Amino acid sequence: MRFNALIAALCLTFGVITAPVQANAAEEIKLVGFGDSLMAAYNLQASEGFPARLEAALRERGHNVTITDAGVSGDTTSGGLARLDWSIPEGTDGVILELGANDALRGLPPEKTRENLEAMIVRLKERGIAVLLAGMLAPPNMGGDYETTFNAIYPDLAAKYEVMLYPFFLDGVTGNPDMLLTDGMHPNINGINKMVESILPVAEHFLSDIKSD
Repeated sequence: MRFNALIAALCLTFGVITAPVQANAAEEIKLVGFGDSLMAAYNLQASEGFPARLEAALRERGHNVTITDAGVSGDTTSGGLARLDWSIPEGTDGVILELGANDALRGLPPEKTRENLEAMIVRLKERGIAVLLAGMLAPPNMGGDYETTFNAIYPDLAAKYEVMLYPFFLDGVTGNPDMLLTDGMHPNINGINKMVESILPVAEHFLSDIKSD
């Protein structure tokens, strides 16, 4: 009996000692999805939106991560820049930066879009927050010159500031009615799932970079 009691006491002691080590080994990574209606689960349940679905997919693959949805429908890069500081809380490890679609739809000057995105990247890096830049493509009806200038923004900035780039946030979704809401612009749940599936390898690489820093 004394022997069994001693073993039980040792096991309890061992559990107390090892529990904090296990917790540290699985330290949570905090991400923010910062963008417009494409990020903000437009006309979907919050649980069906991109941040929630990507978080679920990453957790299924063993990553201890939370992704906060900081998407605002209709937001431009100017709007994003204006709210950046208070939308990204202290303790954030990384930001998925997805803005620019509304700039292109409104025909705003690409030079201004570049300037705003660049300012956001600089601010986040100054705060020690990693950036995954989600690229966007200009609608073809804006004309060839506009399209060329706008589309170059994301790869140029990613290279200049050495941040990770996902070239086109709506890859595999744009132009596919089965992936879109009736407005023909925003992803439905099938589209969200496709976006998550496509970006998942890049997101895992992003998490690995954050852990290694």
